[in-house]
Amino acid sequence: MTARADETASSRSSSPYWRRNLAVCVLGSFSTLVAMTLMLPFLPLYVQELGVRGHAAIVQWSGVAYSATFFTAALVAPLWGRLGDRYGRKPMLVRASFGMAVTMSLIGMSHTIWQLVGLRLLAGLAGGYSSGSTILVATQTPRERSAWALGVLSSGIMAGNLIGPLLGGALPPLIGIRGTFWLAGAAIFVAFLATCLCVREAPRPAKAAPAAQSGRWSSIPDKGPIIAMLATGMLLMLANMSIEPIITVYVSTLVRGTNQVTVVAGFVMSAAALGSIVSASRIGRLADRTGHARVIVACLLVSALLLIPQAFVTAGWQLVALRFLMGLALGGLLPCIATVIRHNVPDHVAGTVLGYSVSSQFAGQVLGPLIGGFVGGHLGMRAVFLGTSLLMLAGAVLAWRTVGARRHG
Repeated sequence: MTARADETASSRSSSPYWRRNLAVCVLGSFSTLVAMTLMLPFLPLYVQELGVRGHAAIVQWSGVAYSATFFTAALVAPLWGRLGDRYGRKPMLVRASFGMAVTMSLIGMSHTIWQLVGLRLLAGLAGGYSSGSTILVATQTPRERSAWALGVLSSGIMAGNLIGPLLGGALPPLIGIRGTFWLAGAAIFVAFLATCLCVREAPRPAKAAPAAQSGRWSSIPDKGPIIAMLATGMLLMLANMSIEPIITVYVSTLVRGTNQVTVVAGFVMSAAALGSIVSASRIGRLADRTGHARVIVACLLVSALLLIPQAFVTAGWQLVALRFLMGLALGGLLPCIATVIRHNVPDHVAGTVLGYSVSSQFAGQVLGPLIGGFVGGHLGMRAVFLGTSLLMLAGAVLAWRTVGARRHG
């Protein structure tokens, strides 16, 4: 397909309803992310309630339970992307929202740690609303507006990450841990209804189907930027998520009282998302002017530096402040990665390649909690922050050598 033909296909594939689709995807991603991140502040407490005993065992099982969803999601994300290319992206969102609503409600009925892990694995197979929204928005929005639209969607996702842990710290004392899971399932079901009723896709061109079924990877003219962004996304999520399972335990060494621990942990987990919301649009404009690759490298370097003092805090407010600054540095980073990918692949394989990107990020989300839980349980909390700093630095070097130096993005 020539560049002119590809551009024409892009204009045909963009939906006249793309603004309404974007609004529904933002609201749906926000509500599903709120529901999915509710558990972060109290997950170790729930693991203990299910019968796990001992500090190291609680930390490690929290990592296993949290990463289980991302393990199965990483396996099926390319499949959902390929099916979306072939049959449409809306069915993928409907499937994901309904599946998550059911599994989230069932998680609240767990009685053993094995049931919790099993249902978290099932949630990964059935879910993926926010990643599906990213693919739909990227492929149904006009190319010249895709970076802005992905930035808006990212703001909704980050807002969900912000509100979720706050509610997760406040709701269990009011309605209990199991009631919190059931409320989360109800919120995702509302997103399911909105998706069914409001999202519309542009008709798929008749000639797109054979192209989408042929060599997807071989049709990409320059694979270097794609490979670099897949690796960078995996390293970013690995580094970011390695800290999540230990935050509640780490906060417990800084403050006293179970209720206060969950509240402070909620603020710590939400601080990074708040910082990203504040900086996302500004970083997006900066990336448009100076190049996405340069912004990716700079954000990774700054976040690597900010992780070092997090290992030596002595009060909860210090950790909250440093996580907020880290969120400022990382704001808009994933939309930059998605934009680099979107601008370097033909339209007929965009959903599939973005599915690979989502899968690589899920792989990082699987490895991150597992590594963080193991290191935190055996080498101490500080080792997690310092090791994560080295990973972020490695990601910056990789992105610069493979993309930034070649002036892609």
